[in-house]
This record gives sequence, structure tokens and C-alpha cells, in this order.
Amino acid sequence: MANNNLKVYPKAEAALDKFKYEVADELGLTGKIQEKGWENMTTREVGKIGGHMVKKLIAKAEETLAEEDKS
Repeated sequence: MANNNLKVYPKAEAALDKFKYEVADELGLTGKIQEKGWENMTTREVGKIGGHMVKKLIAKAEETLAEEDKS
């Protein structure tokens, strides 16, 4: 089976991992992650974290594009 988790920008992996924990903390899931580990989280929980990460990344990209457009 092919690995579909190849990073587009591998140098960002540490920052994205930190971001993942920040979002999990905002959602109140850090304790469960520490207690049970990522492998025992529900699909719904990790999906919620991923979804919030995507929303925040899109908002940041839009903000950056808007700033560049002003220049």
C-alpha cells in the first residue's frame, strides 16, 4: 500500500505537530490524548482537530493574500 502521508514541505512537520496540539487543547482534547494516545482517539475527535486546523490555516492564508493584495 502506498504512503499518502508524504509532506509537501517536510520542514514544517514540527510546526504542524505543535499546531495540532494547540488545536486539540482549544477543543479540550489534550487530556484524552495524553491519557489514551492518538491511536485510541475516535475518528470524530481527530477529524474535529483536523477540521479546525484546516479552517485556521485557510483563514491565515486568506489574511496573507489580503495583505499582499494591499501592497
